[in-house]
Amino acid sequence: MIGREKQQTFRLILEYDGSGFHGWQRQKSDRTVQATIESALAVMTREKVAVIGSGRTDAGVHARGQVASFKTTAGLDAQTFFKGLNSLLPDDVVVRACDPMPNEFHARFDVKRKRYRYHLLNRPLAPAIGRQFVWHIRAPLNTAEMAKAARFLIGTHDFKSFEGAGSPRAHTIRTVHQAALQTADDGRLHVDITANGFLRFMVRNIVGTLVEVGLSKIPADQIATILRSRDRSLAGATAPPQGLFLMEVIY
Repeated sequence: MIGREKQQTFRLILEYDGSGFHGWQRQKSDRTVQATIESALAVMTREKVAVIGSGRTDAGVHARGQVASFKTTAGLDAQTFFKGLNSLLPDDVVVRACDPMPNEFHARFDVKRKRYRYHLLNRPLAPAIGRQFVWHIRAPLNTAEMAKAARFLIGTHDFKSFEGAGSPRAHTIRTVHQAALQTADDGRLHVDITANGFLRFMVRNIVGTLVEVGLSKIPADQIATILRSRDRSLAGATAPPQGLFLMEVIY
């Protein structure tokens, strides 16, 4: 116990299945991850607690390592929050860790890098189990060309061509530290992208473009031209949300 008069900051590391959520950010009527956690915290603290996420995940997008922070004067310690939240939260949200932090810690503003992973399944037969976690593509993909194309994304670029509409930013320049394709058995593959920040739909737009490279609709070296153009219409279609996971947030 820390005493109700003293404010303390906590960090949560969260895992969630985004299938049943309308994204991270609280909304008036739709079910969201942020509002679900805030409701559980209100029960524990008897306070109105604002939960700040490292960033927003869209409807249908999942997380294995989302980070959030909150402040409270409830006088409860980290272990109590860890156990209490996991007992109150629904089955599709799990608190993997809860730690006390300095009061100046901010889950969003202190982020240095994030890593996303997009899961694809490339085979003729669609899955019955786990279909809510992959993008199934029947036509064969040229994964070597996709991997080649991904390498053009590494570095500091203007990613305007890969930004979704409706979310203006001060600028669209981001630094991608990693963009790699990994293949596994049974047609499974994933794309890992690590960057200092992401624009709206940026990962899904990149993956959609890489898939068009894999289908021989776009040449691999065309990625450099698409980046320079700052023209969204030259890039591929937006990949569906269910294959995308926020894996890690680095501070």
